[in-house]
Parts: sequence; C-alpha cells; structure tokens
Amino acid sequence: MAHVITRPCCNDASCVAVCPVNCIHPTPDEPEFFTAEMLFIDPETCIDCGACIDECPVEAILPDDQLEERDEPYLQINADYYKDHDVEGGLVPPKKAPQLPDGELHVAIVGAGPAAFYAAEDLVRKPQVKVDMFDRLPHPYGLVRAGVAPDHASTKGVEKTFAATAAKRNFAYFLNVEVGKHISHAELVDRYHAVVYAVGAATDKHLGIAGEDLPGSIPATEFVAWYNGHPDYADFDVDLSTERAVVVGNGNVALDVARILVSDPDDLARTDIADHALAKLRESQVKEVVLLGRRGIAQAAYTNSEFLALGDVEGVDVIIDAQELALDPATEAALSDDTLDSTIATKIRLAREFAERPATDGNRRIVFRFLVSPLELSGDGGVETLTCVRNVYAEGTERIAVTPTEEKLEISTGLVLRAIGYRGLPVTDLPFDETRGVVPNTEGRVQTGADGDVMPGLYVTGWIKRGATGGIGMNRMCGQQTAEAVLRDFVDGVTSAPATSRDDVADIVASNGAHRIDLDGWKAIDAAERAAGNDAGRRRVKIVSVAECESAAGLEAVQ
Repeated sequence: MAHVITRPCCNDASCVAVCPVNCIHPTPDEPEFFTAEMLFIDPETCIDCGACIDECPVEAILPDDQLEERDEPYLQINADYYKDHDVEGGLVPPKKAPQLPDGELHVAIVGAGPAAFYAAEDLVRKPQVKVDMFDRLPHPYGLVRAGVAPDHASTKGVEKTFAATAAKRNFAYFLNVEVGKHISHAELVDRYHAVVYAVGAATDKHLGIAGEDLPGSIPATEFVAWYNGHPDYADFDVDLSTERAVVVGNGNVALDVARILVSDPDDLARTDIADHALAKLRESQVKEVVLLGRRGIAQAAYTNSEFLALGDVEGVDVIIDAQELALDPATEAALSDDTLDSTIATKIRLAREFAERPATDGNRRIVFRFLVSPLELSGDGGVETLTCVRNVYAEGTERIAVTPTEEKLEISTGLVLRAIGYRGLPVTDLPFDETRGVVPNTEGRVQTGADGDVMPGLYVTGWIKRGATGGIGMNRMCGQQTAEAVLRDFVDGVTSAPATSRDDVADIVASNGAHRIDLDGWKAIDAAERAAGNDAGRRRVKIVSVAECESAAGLEAVQ
C-alpha cells in the first residue's frame, strides 16, 4: 500500500517537511516546485507511515486502498510523475529562523490573504515579534474566501492553518480597516519596524478587442467575487438569460466559472455560495459554456486535477472535438518518443479520453475550443456575437507560439467572461511596475525601481510581489521568503526603530471612522455564519454586507 495525493492538493508543502523518506515531490528546494500543478507521492518509496495525512491542511492525501472511484486516476497521475523525475530519499531538513536580538519587532501586514498569513505564521513563531494584520474587508482569508470556488470546500481547509496563526497572543486583527483611509502609510511606517503589503492583484486583464465594454461582457474576477459573496459585488448584475456563455481563457478560474454556470443549483445549495448568486443561478438559462484557448491542448493553463474533476459534475458533458487536439511539432515528437513531461502528457491523455466520451441527451455542456482567439464582440445594445479567429502553430520560433489564420468563427452568445488573469494595482506611496503589475522588490524588500535601492522597512508578498501566478503553495513560499527578509533585516540592523509607539493605532483608525473588527469580532461572524449553515445543511451561510458583519461582530453601537 502507498499513499496518493488527490485533487484538493494546494501545494502547501507541509507534507514534504514531515515525510521521513522524501517521497513527496517537487519539494520547495526544487526548481519545478514553482510551476508544479500539484505534489506527487512516489509509490515505490512511500513507506505508508501516514505522517503526511495528518499534516495536509486540505485532506488531499489518502491510502491507495481507500480511494473513491473518482480519485482512482490519481494512482496513475502520481506514479507517472516519477517516470521522468529522479529523486533521492532522506528527510528534508527544515530551515531555521535567525536568532533575533533583544527587543520587540513590530510588524504591520496589510492584507489578510494566504501570502499575508504565511508571512505572519513564520513571524509570530518568535514571541518578541508582534504582528498587526490590516484588511479593509470585515473578514480575513482573501481569495480563500472570495476566490476559491464554493464547491471546493476541501481547499478552504487551509483556513484552519490561518486561524491557528491568528490565535497567537502576539497577533492582532485590524479588519474592516482600510489603509490609506483610516490610517495612512506614513502613520504605519512611524509605528512599526516593518510594513508588509500583501494586497494581491485586485483587477483583471483586458482582451483589448472591439466591443469588450458591451453589456454582457464581464470580467471573470467580478463574477467569481459575486458568487463568493465579496461585499463589493453583492449588487453585481449578471444576465443569465442566454443559453450559451463563453469564457475566454482556460485556466482554473475559467474552469471554475464554467462549472458554476452549469452545475445543478441544488448541488450548489449545499456549499457556501452566496445566497444572492444561488437565487440567480436557479433562474439561469445557461445550458452550454464554451471555453476558448489561444493555444493548443498541451499549453492549456488549467491543472490536470481540475480538468479531470469536470467529468464528475452531475448532469454535465465535457465536449472536445478530437480534431482540435492538435499538438505543436516539438510536443508531438516528445510524446512519440516518451520524453514528454508527465504533466503535459497527462493533460493530453485526459483530453483524448474526454473526446471519446459520448454525449448524453439533455445534459448541460462544457465545450473546449483550442487554437482560437477572440477578435470582436458585437450586438445591438449588448453582446450577441463573438467573432474569433483560428490559430495555427508558428514555425521557426523557439517558444511555442501561434499565429492567426484567415479562418474566422462566429459564436452566438449573450454572455462573455474574460478569464485571462488578474493584475495588481498601484499601492499608494510605493513604487509600481506598470508593465508587470507589481511593486518592484528583491526577495520581498521594496525597491525604488526595477534596479533601484531597497527601501528599508518596506516589504511585499504574494501577487503584488511576484505577479498573479501560483496558488496557495506558491504563496506559502512567497510569504516565508518575505518573513525571512523581515527577520534578517532586523538581525542585521537594517530596519529602523519606530518613531512612535503603535499603542495608539486603534484610536487612530477609530477617529477616522473605522469600525474595527478584532479576533473576537471575526470569531463572532464566523460562528454566526457556521450556525446559519448548520441549520441549512451547509458549510456556512456567508454574511455579505459590511453592516451585517459589523452587527454580527457585536458592533451595533456604531451603526
């Protein structure tokens, strides 16, 4: 018997540190870790000790004799990784934080998503480090709450790790507090040795085509925020009266959007989807979602686990025309001589298997189209037609690229969602790289420019640090790297002592109109949501409005 990593894998890598035989890869010390879709257990090396099961925050690891039928493909997926990866056994030693000098280290973290928490987790291990976490929303966890799809409850298990960090005595919440409005950047700098910005990537990338601003053309980022109950999008209006929707892009967010659009609302009703979204989806007329990928199947951006899981959605067919699974010459050659990367080979194999599945009359459909780019959106008062162009692989280029042909394709639709990536926004009082959508930095230390000097005491982590790539596992590494920089700079005397005490921060934010929610307040909100969920047979029922969150937190007096 061996253990198997399955779909919920978040790349957190907690399992790697406890494995006594180093059979889980890629590890954070291996270059491939930063691009890996998931982690894999070597069935030949695993000794079935079970240490990884207890450590996994999302319950993704199972003994191979306890797999459900839907998870059985992961036996092959795990084993296939080791066809082209050689690993050595032995425990991976944990990194030790540097010994700190005497005196307290005060750190402000702006943002409450995964990268913020992973940085905080490393910092609060040192009792002399005091961490205050600020977020403009009345609840923590960032995209784990507002981005992870509601039908992926296991992925949200990382919240337990974050809650353990927030429970530390040297940690404090300043939720419902907006930096720049209720307290300024300068006031933070005056009161903390280090200020860490973990503000994510708050907007979407645009297609840059005619008609993109027509009604019925919306960013997937806003649609995701709407169905996940983000307070800013509680009143977001989406017209679901069309029978066909189109999603431009084929990453995991695109798959999430497609799956939510065609899932049975009764199934979604057992999740923590926002009530307003569930009501709208019950009235939806969408029967088919078409996903467009600019390049071919081998370059599809989604992970194999999410692709495979689409086949388990009740009442939904995954439609792929085998003729659209063209490969670029290099991939074709590598696949033929069995030298192709196992992850890409699996992606191709799964697509070919889907293409062979028969369709079922009456089922809703998710249709994958490859080598297609959008050209124009048109319609009278709203989106009615999406015009696309077919692509072919470009010849004579080292990078796998495509070039448009003369062949065009028109798709009738009333709803087009662009899901081609998130993008960071400038942070007040910090330098910003407009091209990359990040704050310039070196290992998390803010720089005045791409090649500029480091600004002591200022740090970034997460997507605002490296761009909107990678999920929870990458954010853990990113947060840890920034925390290490904060600690190292304190040890080396790079950071300056605060100009004044942080004891007045609560008074400052209150005087500027903030209704601060602290740990007790968040616990009250969490308890109220879980209690409502328990009554409804759901994980939780999200409280969407800020005012209702404040009331649940016990702040009625400030209404």
